[in-house]
Amino acid sequence: MEGTIYSLIPAILMLVLVLVTRRVLLSLGTGIIVGALLIHDFNIVASLQQIWFVFRDIFYTTDGWNLGSIYLLVFLLLLGIMTVIMTASGGSKAFGEWAIKKVKTRRGAQLVPSFLGVLIFIDDYFNSLAVGQVSRPLTDRYKISRAKLAYFIDSTSAPITVITPISSWGAYIIGTLGSIFAAAEVTEFQPLEAFIKMIPLNMYAFAAMLLVFLVAIFNIDIGAMRTHEKRALETGHVVDPAKKIMSADMNENAVVNQNGKIMHLLIPIILLVVATIAMMLYTGYQATEGSATILTMFENTNVNLSLFIGGLCAVVIGIVMYLFLKGSKLSVMKVIKDGSLSMMPAIYILILAWMIGSIIEIVDTGGYLANLVDQVSFNVNYLALLLFVIAGFMALATGTSWGTFGIMLPIAAQIAIVYDVDLVLPAMAAVLAGSVFGDHCSPISDTSILSSTGAGANHMDHVITQLPYAFISALAAGIGYLIFGITGLVWFSLAMTLLFVIIIVVLFIVGKRNK
Repeated sequence: MEGTIYSLIPAILMLVLVLVTRRVLLSLGTGIIVGALLIHDFNIVASLQQIWFVFRDIFYTTDGWNLGSIYLLVFLLLLGIMTVIMTASGGSKAFGEWAIKKVKTRRGAQLVPSFLGVLIFIDDYFNSLAVGQVSRPLTDRYKISRAKLAYFIDSTSAPITVITPISSWGAYIIGTLGSIFAAAEVTEFQPLEAFIKMIPLNMYAFAAMLLVFLVAIFNIDIGAMRTHEKRALETGHVVDPAKKIMSADMNENAVVNQNGKIMHLLIPIILLVVATIAMMLYTGYQATEGSATILTMFENTNVNLSLFIGGLCAVVIGIVMYLFLKGSKLSVMKVIKDGSLSMMPAIYILILAWMIGSIIEIVDTGGYLANLVDQVSFNVNYLALLLFVIAGFMALATGTSWGTFGIMLPIAAQIAIVYDVDLVLPAMAAVLAGSVFGDHCSPISDTSILSSTGAGANHMDHVITQLPYAFISALAAGIGYLIFGITGLVWFSLAMTLLFVIIIVVLFIVGKRNK
């Protein structure tokens, strides 16, 4: 059943269940079981073995320990410990009290994570977690729901990294472009030059980021987001009290040292930033053959190892500062235990998301969707629009934008070359845009999971509340690609994309005022 229409069943079943039941673990587990049964023609013993293999491979493969996954999982534990330390030391409380004096309005509090999400462009994982750590004390003080904070984080982290050359995403994409051009014997573009030219063609990224700022400025609450914001404003509950969140939380039962200063929050975070970026450059330098540049170092960097080292440094300094703080009541072991336990919901979901991703890869859902592109007859001028839709659905189903890049970028280039080499860059840019859109909509997206974690939100609340905004941005991008197909004008098409987003927001504001 691999590579056929049946390969869509695990992904579609999982997506339907997660939307109907709102129970992520149940839905992911069902998708994994059904996918394993399809792989082995409903042989129960072989299917159980397959499930064990995809779980085992997260930690240990035939090539040895899977250090990338282990580093990321340990980093999440370190993040939980770091959060508890900053709360217990009073650093988060002190920062919140300082920020509420400097940021005078609720609008300003919403703009803080929006700007930080754009400024921290090195890596989407790092962006998601760092922005949440810094912003959460402030947004909590102004009764901004965690679901909205997660939206601000998620809808800036991937869009900014996918259009930035000096980022883990940018380096990966540039490296991929180089191999594609070499294999297809394309000499018209150099990889970095091609990436730069593709930036304005990534219309979803710009639409999503513009919408984030408009939402922050004009307080645009659509669909389920309205419920979360209303509850936060009226009751002070920034999360639904009946639901589990994805991070350590600052609650009224937390033991907070009243002698804590802002430095007890800022120093661990600054060290996390500095150590992570330094390790990204170092590991990239070590893995680069020949002369190393900033670009090649980011292309070859080990992101997960860098996050682990950065997180370890931050936790160690946080614990040392806490121990020397007068009035500290929690033991180090209690901090480590509470911090680790707080991250277990995120780790459970991430592990199951990786497992369903492996199952979907084996049944070749991506390959089936890619073959559809080759078989469809269409006007070549609308190739970018078609690829945007296909890549969006593929990323939604598989939960990975990087995996979609790997499958769809070579296919997009091959199709475009057949018709006109000038279509290569628009085609591949549309793949990048669609991949980020699908990633924003997928409950098994690792970036979405980590955005929920960074914000301290319930994961399904984040996914559901982000959907309307993602679809508005996708519709705007689709209109942009349609106009590009008609006119061939890049900047005009991008301008029309952004104008559509603005029009939607204006109509919403007018409708809200009339109501």
